[in-house]
Amino acid sequence: MSTRIAFLKGHGTENDFVIVPDPENAVDLAPAAVAALCDRRAGIGGDGLLHVVRSAAHPEARPMADEAEWFMDYRNGDGSIAEMCGNGVRVFARYLQRAGHVAEGDIAIATRGGVKTVHIAKDGDVTVGMGKARFPEGDVTVSVGERSWPARNVNMGNPHAVAFVEDLAHAGNLLAPPPFSPASAYPDGVNVEFVVDRGPGHVAMRVHERGAGETRSCGTGACAVAVAAARRDGVDPAVTGTPATYTVDVPGGTLVITEGPDGEIEMTGPAVIVAEGELDVEWLESAVR
Repeated sequence: MSTRIAFLKGHGTENDFVIVPDPENAVDLAPAAVAALCDRRAGIGGDGLLHVVRSAAHPEARPMADEAEWFMDYRNGDGSIAEMCGNGVRVFARYLQRAGHVAEGDIAIATRGGVKTVHIAKDGDVTVGMGKARFPEGDVTVSVGERSWPARNVNMGNPHAVAFVEDLAHAGNLLAPPPFSPASAYPDGVNVEFVVDRGPGHVAMRVHERGAGETRSCGTGACAVAVAAARRDGVDPAVTGTPATYTVDVPGGTLVITEGPDGEIEMTGPAVIVAEGELDVEWLESAVR
C-alpha cells in the first residue's frame, strides 16, 4: 500500500462519503479497509466511499473508457460493492471539478450502473441523468414490527422497495434491514423507502440503504420514490408527453426529480466538499489485519 494516501470528505443532502482519489487504481481498498474508513467512531466516517479511478485503469470500467474518462468505484459503508449511488455521483462530480479535472457544464461518469451524464451548474447544484426506472413484476411487502405495507418494486440500477405510509415514524429506527417478502424479490438485498405526502408533487421519505442502515439521503431512492409516487398518482410522462417533477424531502435536505416522456430521469441537488487530508497508512493497515 502506498505510504501516502489522500482523502476528502463530502456530502450530498447529508448523504456523506469518504473520497479516495486514485487515478491509476493503485490503492488496495479491500472491504475491511473501506469499512474501517467509513466507521464513524474509529475512522473518518461515511455512508459510503467514492474511489476515484480513471476508467481505463479499472477492469470493470475499461469498456466505458471511450465514453467516460472517470469511473466511480462506489462502496457501501460496510465495504460491499454497490451498482450506483445518486448522491455519490454528484459529490464525485464536485470532486472532479475541485481537482481541476472537469469544468462547469456537462460531463460523463462511468458507474457500475452504466455511464451517467452530469451537469455542474453555475449556482452550485449538480444534475445527474439517472437513466430509466424499471418496474420488476410481482407484489412486494415490507414490514416494521407488526406493521406491513405493500411496496412498489422499482429498479434504478439498484433495487428499491417503496412503501407509502401514514407517518414516517412508522419506519422505526431503520438500523436493521426491514423484512420483505417474497425473499426471491431481492436476492441481494434491497433499499427500502418509506414515504409520506407533503402536497401535490411533493413527498418526504426515510430510507434504509443496503450495507449502510438509515442514511440522511439516497439519490437513487429519491428517484424511485418520485416515479412510484407518479404512477400512484396516475401520472406517466410516456403517456402524457409531459415531464413530471416531484420534490422529495429527505432528512438531509431536498432533491428535485424529473422524469421525461422518454423515461429518462434527472435528479438535481447540492454537492459539497467539506474537508481534505491524508490517511495514516499504518492505521489503515492495522485496521484491516
